[in-house]
Amino acid sequence: MDLRASLVLITASLLFSVAKACSNGDCKLLDPCSSDGDCQAGLYCFSCPLEFSGRRCVRSTTTNQFKLLNNTLPFNKYAFLTTHNAYAIEGEPSHTGVPRITFTNQEDNITQQLNNGVRSLMLDTYDFQGDVWLCHSYGGKCYDVTAFEPAIDTLKEIEAFLSANPTEIVTVILEDYVQAPKGLTKVFTDAGLIKYWFPLKNMPKNGQDWPLVSDMVANNQRLLVFTSIMSKEESEGIAYQWNYMVENQYGDGGMHAGNCPNRTESSPLDDRTKSLVLVNYFPTIPFKQIACEHNSANLINMLHTCFGAAGNRWANFVAVNFYKRSDGGGAFQALDTLNGELLCGCDDVHACVN
Repeated sequence: MDLRASLVLITASLLFSVAKACSNGDCKLLDPCSSDGDCQAGLYCFSCPLEFSGRRCVRSTTTNQFKLLNNTLPFNKYAFLTTHNAYAIEGEPSHTGVPRITFTNQEDNITQQLNNGVRSLMLDTYDFQGDVWLCHSYGGKCYDVTAFEPAIDTLKEIEAFLSANPTEIVTVILEDYVQAPKGLTKVFTDAGLIKYWFPLKNMPKNGQDWPLVSDMVANNQRLLVFTSIMSKEESEGIAYQWNYMVENQYGDGGMHAGNCPNRTESSPLDDRTKSLVLVNYFPTIPFKQIACEHNSANLINMLHTCFGAAGNRWANFVAVNFYKRSDGGGAFQALDTLNGELLCGCDDVHACVN
């Protein structure tokens, strides 16, 4: 046998052994893969050309800190994965009959996001067609070409998840442009969500701890809703976000390494009269091709920067675009870091069980 034939046989043998060694759900984190079915549970097969060649198994779900450890601490002692513009889903069909011309920020639908461990959803609510809609827009107005869907459709998905998962808590953060009197109250009521509503009177305003998660579950108060309109706290009993939470700058302004400024509407990040901390980390214009790089080491580095800016407080919410895209652990590993630091001072929540 000549040398060329030998090399061909050796190469084929190596390729066969690699394929044989890793397939049918056996592939571990960062192993090469050809389809999602090759990867172990909690992983999927993904290509991130900025970080590695070919396709590899990367994470697709969070670690449930309540099941791993416990739910007996105050709500503000845990961290939650947040999807920025959770409703702006690639492939969402037009609900207006007009082709949509606007950006998308996520690839999974709301139910998939929740099933994969997302526990906080950022939604933009507008008056549109005599109802409340979720919309990308400008100037406080929604248009046919920027509308995604009636808000009730998304809210019903949240209701179905809460009904099917009686120990889980979901937070909804609204960029709110609804002016119709009681418009939000009506749509949340029509979606069947009022029975899960966490009451305003139980929210701490002076930096105290929140109620225990176990008590929130026992009382079935498992939906937290925040609005960006201050007056709705009094008129509809919906919490004004920045009475309870500090938040860093969103968009490009929040992506400069080593710098974590507060959002204009938010008080300074180190204001301890607000007991919840939200960190945004996504560009102003969403590009899914580079999200895998943004959602990886750069994200964790920013969480450390914002920890210092927030007076040595770890984020409770971390908001990203295209939440499953990463070079390995991604936003899911970032969440493991946050929960590890919050719960036991470790850089991974799994270390807290030792």
